[in-house]
Amino acid sequence: MLKIGGQKIPATTVILVVSDAILIIVGLCLAVFLRFHSVPLATTYLRLPDMPLRFMLVLLACSLSLYYNDLYASEVINRRTVLLIHLLQAIGTAWVALAILNFFDPDHSMGRGIALLGAPTIIGLLLSWRLLLGTTHFLLPGPQRVLVVGTGPVGIALVREIIRRPELHLKVVGFLDENGENIGKSLVNPGIIGATSDLEAITEHEKIDRIVLSLKERRGQTPVRELLNLKFAGVAVEDAHSVSEQIAGRISLEHLSPSWMILSDGFRKSPLLLTAKRIVDVLASFCLLLLTFPVMVVIAIAIWLDSRGPILFRQQRIGLGGRRFEILKFRSMFQNAEEHGPKWAAENDQRVTNVGRIIRKFRLDELPQVVNVLRGEMSFVGPRPERPHFCRMLEAETQFYVLRYSVRPGITGWAQVKFQYGASIEDAKTKLEYDLFYIKHLSLVLDLAILFETAKVVMGRRGAK
Repeated sequence: MLKIGGQKIPATTVILVVSDAILIIVGLCLAVFLRFHSVPLATTYLRLPDMPLRFMLVLLACSLSLYYNDLYASEVINRRTVLLIHLLQAIGTAWVALAILNFFDPDHSMGRGIALLGAPTIIGLLLSWRLLLGTTHFLLPGPQRVLVVGTGPVGIALVREIIRRPELHLKVVGFLDENGENIGKSLVNPGIIGATSDLEAITEHEKIDRIVLSLKERRGQTPVRELLNLKFAGVAVEDAHSVSEQIAGRISLEHLSPSWMILSDGFRKSPLLLTAKRIVDVLASFCLLLLTFPVMVVIAIAIWLDSRGPILFRQQRIGLGGRRFEILKFRSMFQNAEEHGPKWAAENDQRVTNVGRIIRKFRLDELPQVVNVLRGEMSFVGPRPERPHFCRMLEAETQFYVLRYSVRPGITGWAQVKFQYGASIEDAKTKLEYDLFYIKHLSLVLDLAILFETAKVVMGRRGAK
């Protein structure tokens, strides 16, 4: 199974991506044949030397538009009305983008006739295929049958995640209780179907494919011999923390031991990777500074006209190695907004100015942080830097919080694209779980995936306060 960092991409998603690409190409070919009404003429047209480039441009525009319109998200895939709306938006957006491109470069256009015929053809093919795949699952084997050994909180949270995401193609058969005292009790749905002492019998009877260990206390309660027998019989045996990491893209803090962190794969930061990441940061921030300079001038003037106070907002944050630095942002709050002490941002925050509400929605207030990146205080991608006041509070709440300081903080990060804006201690702990996942699987590929997802978050204006 493919992965982004350490998070597995469901087989359903991979099949959709590949099949969508094939159907877009098929749809274009059908549009060409419909346009010319002649097989020889259509074949001659398709043999033009630059035709692969024309097809590639259409495929790229459609694929990106499908991704940014959430056509690979389960909440869209599994609802037919929403699926149709998003599909129309996606192909419509792709066609507008191609029309703009073809205005400047008409030599690589497919032609208006083919474009008019291609759009409904591709929409029809993609919609029919997705409805067929969602109804029959004929390209997928039967769902993997999962048995959770133990009733620990990590296992319960994992089962909730599996139930919430049908695209994972997993079927949780039930839980095994450590002492066999609560058989029949419903934990999530399903409930407890037996005791850990019945592990081998239940695994054989229920035809289990994967066993997930989520024991409240492992010492003296782990059925070692039975697990060894099943492991060598071909049944996958995994820890709940590891499965949760692969599925949810986060490392659960619940009952997380330092030994798991020490013995787990990952958390390696080679000098070559860090050097490459720094080079990318410098080049990207320099280019972004040049491209957005006119926008930043307009924002600066708008802030100056809207409210009294400095245009740039400077604030102490904690960065690499626990060192303090001064983060730069466009001021989005009234001056002296925190004269009564620091507070997390909230929905409809009264401290935010009129211009501030606009630039926050599109994350434009973060643009000056490219200067922090150039200085080496931040990276484009990494855990968001927190204020010293909140850092001290969070360090007292969890022993793992200081691990965030092992990498440069970022303008965007895995936690920012996976979780909403944090406004409490509990939200901060959840974001830490995503940050630990990022630190463990640090790579340029993961950074690129986060930047793609960040663009989707910004365009959808999700999570802004």
